[in-house]
Amino acid sequence: MLKGKPASRAELLALAAMRKTAEILALGAAANRVRVRFQGSRPALCSLINIKSGACGEDCAYCAQSGRHKSPAPVYPMMTPDAMAARAKELEPAGATHICLVASGRGPRPAELDAVCRAAEKIRKTTSFRVCGCLGEVGRDEARRLKSAGITRYNHNLETSRGFYSSICTTHTWESRMATARAVQAAGLELCCGGIIGMGEPVTERVSFIESLREVGPEVVTLNFLNPRPGTRLARQTPMTALEALKWVGIFRLALPHSAVKLAGGRESGLRDFQGAALLGGANGLIIGGYLTYSERTPAEDWRMLADCGFRTPAGASSRGRTDPSRRCCAPRCPRSLST
Repeated sequence: MLKGKPASRAELLALAAMRKTAEILALGAAANRVRVRFQGSRPALCSLINIKSGACGEDCAYCAQSGRHKSPAPVYPMMTPDAMAARAKELEPAGATHICLVASGRGPRPAELDAVCRAAEKIRKTTSFRVCGCLGEVGRDEARRLKSAGITRYNHNLETSRGFYSSICTTHTWESRMATARAVQAAGLELCCGGIIGMGEPVTERVSFIESLREVGPEVVTLNFLNPRPGTRLARQTPMTALEALKWVGIFRLALPHSAVKLAGGRESGLRDFQGAALLGGANGLIIGGYLTYSERTPAEDWRMLADCGFRTPAGASSRGRTDPSRRCCAPRCPRSLST
């Protein structure tokens, strides 16, 4: 693998069968060597702005923003371009290189796409961020429009395998998600693409999900761990153990050596005290500064963890994000207790 040959399906399944703590720690050590070889020691960090929240017509079983679920997630229409730019300025001290504008819904309406493009231009002029979009399904023309506005990367997760997808969503297809990923790449944008593990999928389907990610070849893989949200269909799903989550971080790294593997939603509840171990076990990135409608850690805590794990960190990073603890969520005016 250090010579560039990724693990085979049979090898991934063999790694997934590991149960002993010593085996999983050895897997993490091997994955860390691969991470250092192909990704280096500079962390891949992204902050989010929840620019449009809730009232989504899709029925994704894990998502509190679905209008079909009864959850405490906030509901509000798309923010104005000025408000998006102002929120980006607030998040800049957290230290991420990328800011992602995230909207609920299957895809953007023309006026919403225009607002995001104008916001991206403002953010580029007033901050140091590289701007990403996450607006649901888009075609090649829409992706080109985003790129012309200065957006450099687009996030659209496959979420899980083709075979398991209908178990978590019936209002759109896995194939439509793959089509958006392909359209983004065809338009010349970087692709950020991952999903959620621990939704009840069999191990074989989890490996199939990884194989699909390898097929599409994203620059960034977002690795989410199911954090069962109140009011959703998966609210009572038993989460995987922290040791199991740690094992899968290593497996994703060995399967995807050329992609940044970014720990995203559910990392605090899924990995618990093993978050640092995950950064020493294959991961090389974080969502920092809060998720769509909840937050668990300050940027200062994450920067200290990155420094402790040997990643390159700027001077004074461990004091970042301490100035406004009431705004640790990326949704505007959203209290920390709200959930996504």
